Amino acid sequence: MPTFNVQMFEGRTVEQKRNFVAEVTRVTCETLGCSPGSVDIIITDVKKEDWATGGKLWCDAD
Repeated sequence: MPTFNVQMFEGRTVEQKRNFVAEVTRVTCETLGCSPGSVDIIITDVKKEDWATGGKLWCDAD
């Protein structure tokens, strides 16, 4: 039972997330030979003020 935890900046639409999980599930099933019902994907939306790279918050990069 593969489980994916995906963190990304907030702002994606439900349709974008729907397409994303459908494709990740499809490729996972093709690659691992599992059924779609065994693939779990957990999406966590993160605010840019809560994510930093190289010592800088992403909200400061705008």
